[in-house]
Amino acid sequence: MLHDRVLVRVSAEEGERRSSGGIVIPATAQVARRLAWGDVLGVGSNVRNVKVGDRVLFNPEDQLEVEVQGEAYLVMRERDIHAVATERTDHGTGLYL
Repeated sequence: MLHDRVLVRVSAEEGERRSSGGIVIPATAQVARRLAWGDVLGVGSNVRNVKVGDRVLFNPEDQLEVEVQGEAYLVMRERDIHAVATERTDHGTGLYL
């Protein structure tokens, strides 16, 4: 990856969901714009706050998709990442923004 780019694999759980009452919500249902979680697989030399292996929150509709050896990944700028999940709970939520 070059400059401020981040390579992300979208989590498999982003498809079909269940409500708290047990109702199945298909992946095609659009209630509102929904952010997605993904795993960072590569970072450019100018990326400062994200490391390989981090789990990040982003808007998948605004990203570029690339296929490498039959697998689909997303390429985005570091500034397009909304949050990074962390094991550290210094801030109390398990997320840092």
